[in-house]
Amino acid sequence: MKSFIKYTIATITGILITLLVLLLFVALSLISLTAFDSTPAYISDNSVLLLELDKEIAERADENPLTELIGNEDPKIGLDEILKAIDNAKNNDNIKGIYIEAGNYFNASPAMVKEIRNALVDFKKSGKFIVAYGDNYTQGAYYICSVADSIIINPQGTLNWKGLSAQTVFYKNLFEKIGVSMQVFKVGTYKSAVEPYILDDFSDANREQIETFTKEIWNVLSKDVAESRNIPRNTLDSLTNTPMLYGTAKEYKRNKFVDMIAYSDKIPQIISKMMGCQEDDYMVVSVKDVASMESLTPKDPNGNIIAVYYAVGEIVQESDDNIYTSKTNIASRDVIKDLQSLAEDENVKAVVLRVNSPGGDAFASEQIWHQVEYIKSKKPIIVSMGSYAASGGYYISCAANKIVAEPTTLTGSIGVFGLIPDLSELLDDKLGINFKTVKTHEYADMPDVSRPMNEKESAVIQNYVNNCYELFTKRCADGRGISQDSIKSIAEGRVWTGVHAKKIGLVDEIGDLDDAIKIAQKAAKLKSYTLQTYPNKNDIFSNILERISSDSYAEKQIKENLGEYYEIFSSMRSIQNKDKIQARTPFYIKFNL
Repeated sequence: MKSFIKYTIATITGILITLLVLLLFVALSLISLTAFDSTPAYISDNSVLLLELDKEIAERADENPLTELIGNEDPKIGLDEILKAIDNAKNNDNIKGIYIEAGNYFNASPAMVKEIRNALVDFKKSGKFIVAYGDNYTQGAYYICSVADSIIINPQGTLNWKGLSAQTVFYKNLFEKIGVSMQVFKVGTYKSAVEPYILDDFSDANREQIETFTKEIWNVLSKDVAESRNIPRNTLDSLTNTPMLYGTAKEYKRNKFVDMIAYSDKIPQIISKMMGCQEDDYMVVSVKDVASMESLTPKDPNGNIIAVYYAVGEIVQESDDNIYTSKTNIASRDVIKDLQSLAEDENVKAVVLRVNSPGGDAFASEQIWHQVEYIKSKKPIIVSMGSYAASGGYYISCAANKIVAEPTTLTGSIGVFGLIPDLSELLDDKLGINFKTVKTHEYADMPDVSRPMNEKESAVIQNYVNNCYELFTKRCADGRGISQDSIKSIAEGRVWTGVHAKKIGLVDEIGDLDDAIKIAQKAAKLKSYTLQTYPNKNDIFSNILERISSDSYAEKQIKENLGEYYEIFSSMRSIQNKDKIQARTPFYIKFNL
């Protein structure tokens, strides 16, 4: 009887599981036929593109409409999708203008907001209008909106224009309390990625470089706003030094930051007036719909392709997706296969490598560098730098035929460091755990985190780091066509903005992704081409299954509890998963934009 009951329960359980799987499959199939329909959207006449600045901007964002429904992850929108939508809107006669709606939760890097703003400036060349509205303008959102023909604010709204700050966190005192010390090996006065583990404040050199690139980035942003709003630079600087966030809508208008004060329900009337039509005679279309439109540029009949390859995130040897590490990284073992395929594809006439990376694993960076060299031996390869292309991010860029950077790109940071923790005090004194080792040779247990390294072992690691630095600077010198001594004079781990990097020869041009594509076209001597992006984004089913996983749920809970400190915690936790030798930009920098 017991066996009968046991088998009956097992059978029922199996049937229920099968039914659940079938229901999930049917649901996903239905969704794929509706929400994920790849048919390009039809844009009716008298349409307006709605650009909502209320999410985090990612270099590329996978499509997944179930994200908010399931609640496992904060929604993001891809920079690539925004730029494509703006370009399509510019060239589509049915779209008469763009309506920008600023939100409270907009988050993007200085380079990203600069690229979006550039696209809007180009859009205005079509003669179409841009109007912006916000209940509350964040500084980054306002920078983008400043290009609009008309900026509107809620009568009780706020506008944040306060300058730029960069912040990091130091763990030294925490480590001392728990009995952990970091054994540091580095090359470069400015290679300050190790400072949070051994200091409780910025070194003089690090403070100098952060002050320099922060001021340079702010100069770019403030110059653009001053020109768009016709505000003298000295006046804008004076206003920036006031607590503008706590001002009034009338003050914002008086100081020329906005053009109009109105509640949101007046927006349809304002837009229809700009279009010369009735309020109910225009349609609002989304970024997603406009981005999905077929490009007006016909595909090249000869099959010529310019490939844009996105290298986004930290550089690692293999992907290590868990709740403590970013799900976006540059895994060298995957990237080198992709790049080799592009090199050997005869239809691909040029490659644009889009780099947005603070660096990472030195060995992995070398492997990707080798594949860039391989591509260059067969066809032009142009680098387009995004928010970051520093340290390892510069390593994988330096061999390209040309390097194009945004003025606010953070690049350089040519240096190498190693971190090996010493947990002996934590283990012995705090936890009462002792390790005893028997070994056949002197270095058999090296490195061992249960004890501090001796002088000979430290010398071995430092020598290895020195050799990595020599190789890194040689790669940069060969790629840029200048002497290794010249590279070393501007290296030392120092971070530069794109503007400064051009002056010292680390990049060739100041521009965006579109500029890099044009350079690639010229280098490949193509009259026409088809643009294709790589690697392929995750398919819809993979995204859905990933988002409903327990790790994804746990990650969201950690993010919600830690808030702005999540990235700091993630950075600390992921140290143990990194290779000991890193070519990485200085620590985690939080821009208060």
